[in-house]
Amino acid sequence: MAHDLPILTLLVLVPAAGALVVAALPSGRPDLARQVGLVVSLLGVAAAAALLIGFDAGEGGFQFVSAHSWIRSFGISWKLGVDGISLFLVILSTVLFPFAIAGPKVHRDVKGYVAWMLLLEAGCIGVFLSLDLFLFFLFWEVVLVPMYFLIGGWGYERRVYATLKFFLFTMVGSALMLVGILTLVFLHERATGTLTFDVVRLAEDQSVVGNTARWLFLAFSASFAIKVPIFPLHTWLPDAHTEAPTGGSVILAGILLKLGTYGFLRFGLYLFPQAARDLAPLFLTLGVVGIIYGALVATMQRDLKRLVAYSSVAHLGFIVVGTFGLSTQGLQGGILQMVNHGLSTGALFLLVGMIYERRHTRLIAELGGLQKVAPVFAGVFTVVMLSSIGLPGLNGFVGEFLVLVGTFVTRRWWAVVATAGVILAAIYLLWAYQRVFHGEPEGENRAFAEMTYREWAVMGPLVALIVLMGVYPRPVLDRMAPSVRRLVRHIEAHSDYTEPGVPAVVVAHEAAVEPAGGNGGR
Repeated sequence: MAHDLPILTLLVLVPAAGALVVAALPSGRPDLARQVGLVVSLLGVAAAAALLIGFDAGEGGFQFVSAHSWIRSFGISWKLGVDGISLFLVILSTVLFPFAIAGPKVHRDVKGYVAWMLLLEAGCIGVFLSLDLFLFFLFWEVVLVPMYFLIGGWGYERRVYATLKFFLFTMVGSALMLVGILTLVFLHERATGTLTFDVVRLAEDQSVVGNTARWLFLAFSASFAIKVPIFPLHTWLPDAHTEAPTGGSVILAGILLKLGTYGFLRFGLYLFPQAARDLAPLFLTLGVVGIIYGALVATMQRDLKRLVAYSSVAHLGFIVVGTFGLSTQGLQGGILQMVNHGLSTGALFLLVGMIYERRHTRLIAELGGLQKVAPVFAGVFTVVMLSSIGLPGLNGFVGEFLVLVGTFVTRRWWAVVATAGVILAAIYLLWAYQRVFHGEPEGENRAFAEMTYREWAVMGPLVALIVLMGVYPRPVLDRMAPSVRRLVRHIEAHSDYTEPGVPAVVVAHEAAVEPAGGNGGR
């Protein structure tokens, strides 16, 4: 579906232009830089709201498509599009960036911080919208630069080590993916006589099959697996999270990790359906190992921020399991969990940043009794923590439930083992909460300040979304379902995979979320 209004192009170019405007502002006006950055990021929220309002919930294909020839001789185009799989990841990006810009305190070079944040926003949204492989790779690499400088310029003591580790891991994955992209395009041209980087045309033609497709799938997957990150490629993540500034951690956990899980959906399963089906047991196993390993290591952490970082390894494992379970419910749950994890873990990192601003420490052993001196702060932390655990009624439960139910239908024993991650999450988060907030406050903890109005303005909307997504996720599921079913049908059409029969309770749920009069993306 094409539209005259280039709303997707605006979503990418407005923050990029805003970054240039902020960079041109005088360095002596930090408040002005933050205000301009906030206004630009809020324009993105307004554009995303218009996108959501105009989105056809019954259409499973790409909407608001913006396609223009760019480098004609190489078949490269500026092609952007959004469907139910990418819609809420774009909205999540526009929602989190204003909080990352306005929420955490930045004590030096505010102008540079805001400019890099806006450029990072443009890159992230570009990845979620790109329907041209060259354009996708361009945005994929753009994302790396601002995050490198955000961690290196505004991070903590070991920021240089963390940035180098992050950069090297990501660049290795990117190099492998570039080889995969060029090989795929070359083989497609040799088979069809057409040179194109168009994702839709490459997926429809399916001219690359067999072992070649499997190797290309692995080349793409290496980059996606590092970005997620999947065990055992996760070792850069705890260091990057621990050393990143609070805003950087919010965006890293809330959005950047989703670039990898989204890449598996949009480019892995879509371009190489048979290879994805053949290699699904490998990625299911790595996802389950990540769930258990991440939870166990999180339990042993002494640094509160590092604990939340390892929890991301566990939670992203659920998304990987849902993705490679290759069921409608599992895929839908995985996408929903991407959004839910972004809200919950982003909020957790903001709260940990607030604790550090007050106490100048994140060591659990040096905290304690905060609930008595700051009950409102403790209450907000409790809600966000319980959403991360997956308590029914909060957002984390819905995504994990769909992932486990959908995967149980197709890959039963992986789902059974993954369920242990829910129990382990309750252990490490509740134990950490007990040590940080319960007991009698001692020393500097007695002077721990209550949540301010400014902090309420940041946390209030996030808590509201956490509750709303847990109580009433139907509007989100309605818009995801047609695109997910379309992807599953695409996998069935181009592989020997057929989705098994679904239990009656799941069929009833899918009927309940089917949009009235929707065409299911046909």
